[in-house]
Amino acid sequence: MLNTARSTLSPLAILITLGAVVSLHTPIFAQAPTKVQPTHNPLFRDFMGLNVHSMGFKPAIYTPVCRLLRDYHPIDWDLGDNTSSTPPFPMARNGVDWDREYGVWHTDGYGVDACLQFEPIPITRWKSLPDNCLAYGEEFAKAFGPSGERKYVSSVEIGNEPGKFTPTDYHTIFENMARGVRKGDPKIKIATCNMSIDGSDNYSQNISALKGLDSFYDIINVHSYAFSALWPTWKHSYPEDPNIKFLDPIKKAINWRDRNSPDKEVWLTEFGWDSSTKQPPATGDAAKWIGNTDTQQAQYIVRSFLVLSSLGLDRAYIFYYDDNDDPTLFGSSGLTRHFIPKPSFYAVSHLYHTLGSYRFARIIPNVSTDVDAYEYRSTDRKQPYIWAVWSPTGSDRQTIVTLPSKGLRITHSELMPLKEGQAQAVPWQTLPDGRAKVTVSETPEYFWINH
Repeated sequence: MLNTARSTLSPLAILITLGAVVSLHTPIFAQAPTKVQPTHNPLFRDFMGLNVHSMGFKPAIYTPVCRLLRDYHPIDWDLGDNTSSTPPFPMARNGVDWDREYGVWHTDGYGVDACLQFEPIPITRWKSLPDNCLAYGEEFAKAFGPSGERKYVSSVEIGNEPGKFTPTDYHTIFENMARGVRKGDPKIKIATCNMSIDGSDNYSQNISALKGLDSFYDIINVHSYAFSALWPTWKHSYPEDPNIKFLDPIKKAINWRDRNSPDKEVWLTEFGWDSSTKQPPATGDAAKWIGNTDTQQAQYIVRSFLVLSSLGLDRAYIFYYDDNDDPTLFGSSGLTRHFIPKPSFYAVSHLYHTLGSYRFARIIPNVSTDVDAYEYRSTDRKQPYIWAVWSPTGSDRQTIVTLPSKGLRITHSELMPLKEGQAQAVPWQTLPDGRAKVTVSETPEYFWINH
């Protein structure tokens, strides 16, 4: 069931299986801002999320990682073959018990964003598209929203990657399903599908498809992956690579929000890296696939969270929770492998617990041209600042830098861990003027600073 469910997650993955060549639309990346400070700075515990899928997720394993889950929720499970039917909530029509799925997650302290995937239902199968969408949205919100008895779901996305639907059809689906959700429980936040500010493709809708519907959504949703090459290698680079297309669609969505709808949030609901211990098959569509190492996956995910926190983004969800060690695109993106933690699991857990009650404050200037240093501040002003420092490169070289800590005092340090246990301390040298000299690599380092 897990493999079957996973095949519904991304049209991109389905096309890869068929050997299709996909063209991504995202424009060229620009470096993270160094001067303009964002207006949206969530706490890290409200920023970090994880993509999961019901019927396979084991919630108790992932409590160290985050408390925000994004579930791929297939609408056809609930409606069956008749889109005019009323879903038998809390059961799905195919027999899935949402009390058993979402209920356990809720008990374990997770907040759930349900990505309502209508894409598996062809447009010709809807009995009455507007009426059916409105009715489904209302029933789902009443059954699972925060105003009801269960309170499982705090937000919904209307569609995942419905790029093959016409803008007119998506407008109709979105408007009516959103109307239903608002009617069923006005406390549920509503997010768009994967949106593009420039153009559209098979995996996104252009933001213009929602013209006139501003009052029906709270969140602009984007997906982005750090591809340095497309088919047949699907090679991923490091997140700060100036030659790839990773951050640009996120920045464009944020800029569009700031100009047009400053009350909206912007979420990145899919990003991640593959890391498999296996070689790709000798023949077939995945024969030339190039993955990343386990260490790179850990470094790049954590560094992504740090960079993303500086942009004014409201939330970011890792793809994916678990994998079967398949050396294929999206086949080894998990934080666990066969539910055994990978290095990325420990690195992300450490980030969550280190910065959970902290929010991005500023990019620290005058450190080095090839080193990033960000300052995070706690909700408790008596707590020390935390500086995260790393080399934003794809090389293994180390750089000796001097941190501008004059007038401050480093009291503690930790290196991002790759395994279970206490994080390793980072040595530093205090100079006569009070600044600190440290050696920086691609693995983020954290320094606790008394102020």
